[in-house]
Amino acid sequence: MRDQHGVIVGVSVSHEHATVDQLETAAADSQRHAVETLLSRPGVEEALSLQTCNRTEGYVVAPSHEAGVSALELFTRDIDDDAAVVMDHEESLRHLLRVAAGLESIVLGEDQILGQLRTAYEEARGVGGIGPVLEDGITKAIHVGEQARSETRINEGVVSLASAAVRLVGSDRDLDGESALVVGAGEMGRLAAVALAEQVDHVIVANRTVPHAEHLADSINTDASAVALDALEAAVEEAAVVVSATGSNDKVFETAAFEDAGETAVVDIAQPRDVPAEAGDLESVTVYDLDALESVTEETRTQRREAAEAVERLVDEEFDHLLTQYKRKRADRVISTMYESAEQIKAAELNTALSAAAFDEDQREVVESMADAIVSQLLAAPTRSLRDAAEEDDWSTIHTALELFDPDFGGDDQSEPPEFVEEMNPDDIPEGMREEIPSAVLDELADD
Repeated sequence: MRDQHGVIVGVSVSHEHATVDQLETAAADSQRHAVETLLSRPGVEEALSLQTCNRTEGYVVAPSHEAGVSALELFTRDIDDDAAVVMDHEESLRHLLRVAAGLESIVLGEDQILGQLRTAYEEARGVGGIGPVLEDGITKAIHVGEQARSETRINEGVVSLASAAVRLVGSDRDLDGESALVVGAGEMGRLAAVALAEQVDHVIVANRTVPHAEHLADSINTDASAVALDALEAAVEEAAVVVSATGSNDKVFETAAFEDAGETAVVDIAQPRDVPAEAGDLESVTVYDLDALESVTEETRTQRREAAEAVERLVDEEFDHLLTQYKRKRADRVISTMYESAEQIKAAELNTALSAAAFDEDQREVVESMADAIVSQLLAAPTRSLRDAAEEDDWSTIHTALELFDPDFGGDDQSEPPEFVEEMNPDDIPEGMREEIPSAVLDELADD
C-alpha cells in the first residue's frame, strides 16, 4: 500500500541562486528518469521532477524530512550548498503554487511554466510517481496558475523567456532586413520564432526532426524555411541572430561554427546549454545568457507588480485551503483506520458471544445494536481529539494513532485482535437498551 501520511520534501536549483553552470550540473538526463531514480531511494513513495531552462526542482514524499533530503541529493550532490534551496512540507507546497502562478519565473507571470508543470506531472504519473499527497499539491498548483492568469494581468506584456530574449537582442541592434536562426521546434523554439517573425525578414528553423521544423516554419507570419541539424553551419553564416532552445543533452554547436559567421547575436536558452561558453570569447559573437535576460525582464516586472500583489494574495488564500485539505484528509484517514480496526474487533467478539448462547433474531439485533453503540461511544472522544490534533498540526498524535489502530500494525496475524478495554461495566450500557439484553449476557459482563 502506498504511504498516505508521509511528508513532502523539495529542493530547488533555480536562476535565483544558481549559475547557468550549476543549473546544468543539477539537471538529470530527463524528468522521467529523475522520478524513476527518486522512487528507487529508500522510503520514497512519490516523486516529481521539474526541469526547465532556468530551474531544476525535485519533490518527494518520504517518511521523514531527513529521508527526503537524502533522496534529493540526486540534484544537489555536485553543486555548492548555496545554489540549492531545500524545502520542508509546507515550504514545498507554497513554492509549487508560486511556481505555477509565475511568481518564481525570470519573466514574472510567464505562461510556459504552467504547461511545463503539467508535463512534469504527467511524466511523473506515467512512471508511478504521483500518489495522494503530491496529487493534491500539484493539482492545486495548476489550478492556482490558471486562476492567476485568468483573474489578474500577471501575464500581460512579455510573457516568455524566448520573447524576452528577442526583445533584448532587438534593443542592441537593428534586425530589420536580417535573417534569424531558431534551433529547436518545441514550445520555447516556437515562441522565439513567433517573436523574431515581427523583427526579421527571414526565419530559419533547425530541428533534429525536419517535419517538425517545417511545421513551425509554415505557422509563423514571415518568410521561413526549415533545415536539419547537420545544416547548422550554413544557417549560422546566414543568420544575424541565433536562438537555441533544444532539449538535447549534448552540445548542439561547436565553437568553430561561429568563427566565420560574422557579427552574430546568440541567445542560448536551452538547459543544458546548446552553445559552448567559449563561443562568447569570439570578437564577432555576442552571447546572451539567463543573467543578461534579467535586464529586459525587469521592465516587465515593474509593469506587473500590481498584478503580482493580487496573485500573492491568491497564493496565500489557496495555500491555506490546501493545508486544511491535507489536515482533513490526514485526520479522516486515521479516523477511518481506527473505526475499521474497531469493527474487526467488534465483529470477532460478537461472533464469539452469539455463538456461545442461543439468541432469537430480536435478541441478536439488540446485542448487535449494543455493540455498535459501545464502539461509537468509545471512539467519539478519540475522534474529536484526532480532528483537534489535525487542526493544531499535532502530527505526532496522528502518527501514533495510526500505528495504534492500523489493522496491519504488528503483522498479518489477526486471529486474536487486541482488546479496546480491559473490562466493561454493565452500568455503562445505555439505559434504554438494558431491558432488551438477555440477563445471561448482563450476568456474564458483571462476572467479568
